[in-house]
Amino acid sequence: MPKFHVKKGDQVVVIAGKEKGKSGKIIAVLTKKERVIVEGLQMIKKHVRKSQQNPNGAIVEREGSIHISNVKKAEAAAA
Repeated sequence: MPKFHVKKGDQVVVIAGKEKGKSGKIIAVLTKKERVIVEGLQMIKKHVRKSQQNPNGAIVEREGSIHISNVKKAEAAAA
């Protein structure tokens, strides 16, 4: 398992891509794909089929993944 510079729960800033400059908290780290999921960023729409929760089906918006090289740890606030 590779060692990464960020972990779940870290506050990060996106340094490249369409979400550049935005920040958020890491929800999950996908180690095999070398990607992270950041809270509230890279939102994607996912179509879900009919189920008891969604009798007519639905379009759900959720976070997509960002490559780990495109994020850096946010600077801690100076006291």
